[in-house]
Amino acid sequence: MPEGIRKVNVIGHLHPDTDSICSAIAYAHLKNEVEHTNIYEARRAGAVNRETAFVLRHFGFDEPELITSVTPQVKDTEIQRQGGIDGEMSLFRAWNLMRDAKCDTLCVTSEDNDLEGLIAVKDIANANMDVFDTSALGKAGTCYASVTDTLDGEMILGDPMGRITDGDVHVGTTPEMMEDGVQSGDIVLVTNRYETQRFAVEHGASCLVICCSAQASDEVLELAREHGCAVITTPYDTFAAARLITMAVPVRAKMLSEGILKVSVNTTIDDARKMMARSRHRFFPVIDENSHYVGLISSPSLLTAKKKHVILVDHNERAQSVEGLEQAEIMEIIDHHRIGSIETSSPAYFRNMPVGCTCTIVYMMYQENGVEIPRDIAGLMLSAILSDTLAFRSPTCTQVDRRAAEDLARICGEDIPTYSDAMFEAGADLTGRTAEEVFHQDFKVFSRGNVKFGVGQGSYMTEKSRKAAEALVGPYLAEAARSEELPLVFYLFTDVKSSSSEILWYGEGAEGIVSRAFDVEPESGLALLPGVVSRKKQVIPALMATLQSTQEDQD
Repeated sequence: MPEGIRKVNVIGHLHPDTDSICSAIAYAHLKNEVEHTNIYEARRAGAVNRETAFVLRHFGFDEPELITSVTPQVKDTEIQRQGGIDGEMSLFRAWNLMRDAKCDTLCVTSEDNDLEGLIAVKDIANANMDVFDTSALGKAGTCYASVTDTLDGEMILGDPMGRITDGDVHVGTTPEMMEDGVQSGDIVLVTNRYETQRFAVEHGASCLVICCSAQASDEVLELAREHGCAVITTPYDTFAAARLITMAVPVRAKMLSEGILKVSVNTTIDDARKMMARSRHRFFPVIDENSHYVGLISSPSLLTAKKKHVILVDHNERAQSVEGLEQAEIMEIIDHHRIGSIETSSPAYFRNMPVGCTCTIVYMMYQENGVEIPRDIAGLMLSAILSDTLAFRSPTCTQVDRRAAEDLARICGEDIPTYSDAMFEAGADLTGRTAEEVFHQDFKVFSRGNVKFGVGQGSYMTEKSRKAAEALVGPYLAEAARSEELPLVFYLFTDVKSSSSEILWYGEGAEGIVSRAFDVEPESGLALLPGVVSRKKQVIPALMATLQSTQEDQD
């Protein structure tokens, strides 16, 4: 993403309905048309119900990506983009890279950029201090090219890509001193003494390292060729070469490969901080969604995390929104519900209008900005208005909603009665659906005082489909209340054509609340509510008033 450009998530409420999804898509499109300082992307805060899925398919849209939290994540911090290294890199090369990059940790990766291990400065220091491990080169299968590179030398005999498979490192002094020490396969460091060079080769040395830029005679080279002994020359003296040679070991031999503490770009800052607090490491690898290595992060990096920028549509209550909202930057709220409990840390654009649908407000904003509405976007907004207003039957419907829907129908070429019937029928289809799926297709949580409660609603075109939904969802209400951790749950089953609803409930005192709120006499755990079709305008206010009255009586 270009420097200075931020991604802004446009999000509807939990358990999204058609208006929540369609207003997010339509408003994100409008913002991208009129503003070019950010990138606006629609997101959904839950599973899409069948009505909304029908709408999206009908107008050629994919479901928006799911978002469950806007808590800052690792990808919102400054990740140190230190590239991965090959496991064959020598410890010497790794140490120099750390020095140049001013970091003390490197990640070892495969050709596909998968994380294979971690090497830290302390690992190299430990290897360097282990002066008695004279067999390190052989145990690690060190490549001769790494030895030559580490010693800044030249391989004058042998295969640079060959590997040391066994033997110890020895410093050759005199034949007498070497007689009991040098074994077949050993690596021997020598100077310019002919006798010492010859003795090492004849006793089976696998590699002769000639220090101080000394030369080997033709006779020694021929003898080394006959014995299969590699010959390397280095400008370093014997002391320096002896110190350096074990640093030719590949990092794969000393890296941490098991139990690596790593974080994903999607790990929350809070979770990353807790993990880091349990470790003595300073730097931690970061992997992406495909488990590929991205870079490194440290505890101080978490302090630079940027807040996610969000726009809320079709809701303004904290209980109906995604997790982590208090840690996000709310830029705008576009809604048509009562003003709820969300607070912002800085001024935000807030547009709340008493209309039947958020997409009606979005339609007006298209008009105000002089932006032409594409056919597919018009179809989404029409669908949302018809869904929220129950095809103009809801008391929340205004003339503004009706005029907007008629214009949008003209743009997208849909016949309102025919299309609305098809949309509602798709939403009412219970084939293959579970009670949980039907329950959550349009469910919201509210609060009054110390009491939280949930109200769901389903709209049906026929009595048969409505009764089938009641039979499916009714027995599930108790389980829903437990899973949502709510003392009271109400569910509205609305008959679109007769403009009436039946309500079911669960919770202590719920039946009495329904009786007082709607002045009805429930029968067999169900109450008929003639003329009640709007949760927002007819159900929530009545339940809120009753709950408040109940609390006052108890006080």
